[in-house]
Amino acid sequence: MSALLVTPGRGQESRGQETRLGPVTVETYRAFLATRAGSALGAGFLQCPSWAQVKEGWRAQLLGWGPDPEAGRLTGVALVLLRQLPGTRRYFAYLPEGPVADWADPDIDGWLDPLLRHLRATGAFAVRVGPSPAYRRWDADRLKSLTGPGRRLGDVLACEVDPLGTAVAERLRARGWKRCGGEAAGEAGDAQPRHVFQVPLAGRTTDDLWSGLNQEWRRNVRRAQKSGVEVVVGSAAELPDFYRLLRITEERDGFRLGRSLAYYERQYEALNAEEPGRMKLYLARHEGEILAAHTMITVGRRVWYQTGASADHRRDVRPSNALQWRMLLDAHALGADVYDMRGVPSTLDPDDRPYGLLRWKLGTGGRVVETLGEWERPLGGTANHTLYRAFQAYMARR
Repeated sequence: MSALLVTPGRGQESRGQETRLGPVTVETYRAFLATRAGSALGAGFLQCPSWAQVKEGWRAQLLGWGPDPEAGRLTGVALVLLRQLPGTRRYFAYLPEGPVADWADPDIDGWLDPLLRHLRATGAFAVRVGPSPAYRRWDADRLKSLTGPGRRLGDVLACEVDPLGTAVAERLRARGWKRCGGEAAGEAGDAQPRHVFQVPLAGRTTDDLWSGLNQEWRRNVRRAQKSGVEVVVGSAAELPDFYRLLRITEERDGFRLGRSLAYYERQYEALNAEEPGRMKLYLARHEGEILAAHTMITVGRRVWYQTGASADHRRDVRPSNALQWRMLLDAHALGADVYDMRGVPSTLDPDDRPYGLLRWKLGTGGRVVETLGEWERPLGGTANHTLYRAFQAYMARR
């Protein structure tokens, strides 16, 4: 498909350039991401081209827009995943934590409208996006002091409200987009976590990171060290050990990710083929046995702790604390600006089972960040609205 000419809006007129949208090569896409690695336009790992190889059952498109996408002159890109509605030739379009665009551009329609037209022409009946700006932030110290029966994050005054996130939400809402799960639904309805936990690293020393841990965390890290817990970076050969521990963790903590060993093997191979060391598997061994295993992903100056797993026995030697401390140090050594521990629940009630995960992450001294969550809209027409409702029912059954 050739690039689409986009009629310049106010934002483009001020720059004196026309914007075009069209398919781009993997090399062009990656080159653009590399130029944005340290900026607000930096992409998460879900918008890397390799992620298309991880997601089975989805078609993928790499799109770019700018003055000349075919020549690599871009201002934004998107990995679009397309899921076919059974029995039709129509698709649900999903841009996980994307597109990678200038959400601060006041002329958001200048790049968003042509993207929607392209998806409609592709056969998409609805689209879901995950805007990158944050919405609210809460420091760990504030949240630890305000827990209580029935309390949730939304009940606590945020330490910071991001004006860009607020503006983007208003712009999307005005254009007919709806927040998945509703405005007050917390993380419900989102495929990706709406609330994440982040430890800032920029401008901090390793001593700062250590002092940022609470007393319990420091005590547990020391206990692991004194007990002889060894933390090493593993390889694909240990993924079955990781998966075995993950199934134990799911059973113990009452959740189910629904992913297979093949999923993690595919992810490890695809991400590391794209860039060696992009995904790492950290192992905590004690007396020769792997007691815990965590995965870490790096893109540019951002690092994510993606998935953690641990055994039911010998928990007193604190292997998971040892793993996280090593991963924090390694992320810092890589020059990362932030260490993202991914999703946390919205409950602040100590009696709620999910609160234990939040409590554990709060001990690192970071902060909870509420993202804008995911937003959806059908792509016009009564037929597309009908297909959209049918697709929602289909996914709910799955």
